[in-house]
Amino acid sequence: MMKQKTLATLISALLINTGCSLVGSDYVVPIAAVQQNWVSANNPALKDRNAQLATWWKVFNDPVLDKLIAEARAQNLSLQAAGVRIFEARAQLGIAVGNEYPQQQQATGNVTQQQISAFAPNTSSLIDRVFASTGIGLSVGWELDVWGQLRRGVEASQANLDASIANYDDVLVSLTAEVARTYTLLRTNEALIQVAYENVKIQQRTVDIAKALFKGGAINEMDYLQAETLLNNTRASIPPVENQLRQTKNALSVLLGKPVGSIDSTLTQNKPIPVAPIQAAIGVPAEMLRRRPDIRLAERKLAGQSALIGVAEAELYPHFSLLGSISLSASDAALTYATVGGSTLGRLFDARSFQYSVGPSVSWNLFNYGRIKNQVRVEDARFQTLIATYQNTVINAGKEAENALSGFVNAQKQREELQKSYETAKRSVELSLYQYQEGIVDYQRVLDSQRSLFNTQDTLTRSNSDITLNLINLYKSVGGGWETRTEQDFVPESVKKQMTNRTDWGNLMKAQQLDIPEQDKSKKWRSPDW
Repeated sequence: MMKQKTLATLISALLINTGCSLVGSDYVVPIAAVQQNWVSANNPALKDRNAQLATWWKVFNDPVLDKLIAEARAQNLSLQAAGVRIFEARAQLGIAVGNEYPQQQQATGNVTQQQISAFAPNTSSLIDRVFASTGIGLSVGWELDVWGQLRRGVEASQANLDASIANYDDVLVSLTAEVARTYTLLRTNEALIQVAYENVKIQQRTVDIAKALFKGGAINEMDYLQAETLLNNTRASIPPVENQLRQTKNALSVLLGKPVGSIDSTLTQNKPIPVAPIQAAIGVPAEMLRRRPDIRLAERKLAGQSALIGVAEAELYPHFSLLGSISLSASDAALTYATVGGSTLGRLFDARSFQYSVGPSVSWNLFNYGRIKNQVRVEDARFQTLIATYQNTVINAGKEAENALSGFVNAQKQREELQKSYETAKRSVELSLYQYQEGIVDYQRVLDSQRSLFNTQDTLTRSNSDITLNLINLYKSVGGGWETRTEQDFVPESVKKQMTNRTDWGNLMKAQQLDIPEQDKSKKWRSPDW
């Protein structure tokens, strides 16, 4: 009775102390430098009010772009891979939570026929050398989380799940911006080809005039040859742009998760370059810190690494476990005939076949030669490295936003001047051609004016594209576009069906199981995912 009381007291003390200590430092989000206002905050192209960034591409009012983005978000294969990694992290979290419960739960059973050697030690005629035995049992082993090693493991796994969701959001932001950017380049190439053909028409007319004047003896052959050269050069500029157009369509097909050429029918009608609004609303830099998924990803990796320091540090302390087993055992060895009065092989479930063992155990890595301490130092160094990575991510985010904002503002200024230049160049072509026909000016004036018109139109078209591209980069740099993923699952239903046909995923495929509220993350005990 005294032994049983002592054992019960020891077990109770271990259970009470379990969960009271957490080695390692509790995680605190490090400070990251972020500017209070944008450098161009006073520019009229930037609105002060908060932006509606969840569906920022709607500002271009382009139904084709809206459709392409919707298809990409539903079908892009890189995004699907990022979504599946969330389920992987969810399962890893289930493993970590399950480790807080008895780690060993093993049922056993056996039926054995044995023969002992006649020359084995301690044998006698009373011992049957040939006998059968059978037994069933259950053993349980539970390492108590006295120092919080297992809870730190759960903390790390939870941070890893959060990081996988942030990674999905980051891929979604990048995908949305890349579809919009590629679509803009596609429309830009179409516009450049159209500009080239317009100038081919103008220059062809000049060639026809020069040819007629040359045949009539009014001009020398040089003027005609120069007109032909300019026309051929303009025609030669078209195939490279058409090649870029083809490559852009191919890139867009990949973004949509479709074979190359499958989207050509959707893009048969030429449309203008998406027109960017004059003003952009993107909020303040502090909002960017909370919104950008790559910043959240870096911060969650940092949180997970912080927990791993505690996991490593717990190895410095003793490990306490509770071990127990119960079983039923029987045998038909000759000795049982003498003691029981017959074979007990068939009396496995008799009360006297019951046996058990239970008790605590302790293990302590005493002579580790500094290996454990150095492992703690390794984890701490990795943590400090991730602090620098997180802070650098914040700084780079500010740089990307400011660069895009500057590009958006200055591209608008450039377009204003280029538009004026285009009007004057167009008028110059008309006047120079008229004066050339009247013999007032030589052909060099016509050549220069037509070359200037083509270059100005080409640059103006690219400037219109730059405005849109910079605005797309601006929306991407402030982390816009991932918020709508709460309205959809992380992978399409077809992918979930494939996975559930292969494996029992239980409730892990439910989207609401993935975004765990903060109050649930901090619970002392959480249910394992069986």
